[in-house]
Amino acid sequence: MPVLTTEKDLDALTLTLTAEFDAPIDRVWQIWEDPRQLERWWGPPTYPATFEQHELTPGGSSAYYMTGPNGEQSRGWWRIVTVERPTRFEFEDGFADDAGQPVDAMGITRAVVTLTETGSRTRMTMVSAFESAEQLQQMVEMGMEEGLRLAVGQIDDVLTS
Repeated sequence: MPVLTTEKDLDALTLTLTAEFDAPIDRVWQIWEDPRQLERWWGPPTYPATFEQHELTPGGSSAYYMTGPNGEQSRGWWRIVTVERPTRFEFEDGFADDAGQPVDAMGITRAVVTLTETGSRTRMTMVSAFESAEQLQQMVEMGMEEGLRLAVGQIDDVLTS
């Protein structure tokens, strides 16, 4: 499994995931940039994602939904803040209603993804920052940490196909 660590920092209000892949940095960047590749791993195996819109450009946005094993759908959105291809991007992440409109009740998470070459491998660090300790705890209780581990665990298959 490519995930090396996940760490919760209640003082900093962050959840950090670190993973490494046997692929060059440009190839790992593609799994974020290409919506068809992204939907093959974003979301745990039992909740695959479908991206209806995905623009990995500064000011761009993404709209997606994840479908559960019984057909239920959970919607989400991203607002792309910065892009420094192929090493870093930052986005805001939130829940959406059935029409795809942002839902404020769960708050917004701000994520920074950094890709670093380590010899012939690429290290990916994803830091999710939360608005409050309560939001962080709520997301962990909803399964975000385990879901992210399972989702990132699917990346090797995407990289080799």
